[in-house]
Amino acid sequence: MPCKKQFDEIFPQDRQVGGSHYKNFHIQPYEFISKNNLSFFQGCVVKYVCRYLFKNKIEDLEKIIHYCELEIKKMKDIK
Repeated sequence: MPCKKQFDEIFPQDRQVGGSHYKNFHIQPYEFISKNNLSFFQGCVVKYVCRYLFKNKIEDLEKIIHYCELEIKKMKDIK
């Protein structure tokens, strides 16, 4: 009979390490980020937007602002 660990290894998307703040979403942030080929900073914004009410609240909102500022800097540096 298979054990739970085997399923975790086969279906890592069904497991969350360090909390449950993404579990209730119909589309997981990692899936949205990956399928839309978002940049690192864009992905961080999506992640923190999804979790801020359930995890670190104001701190996560501040992280969203920080990653937006980093994305702006990256875009300006490319010009």
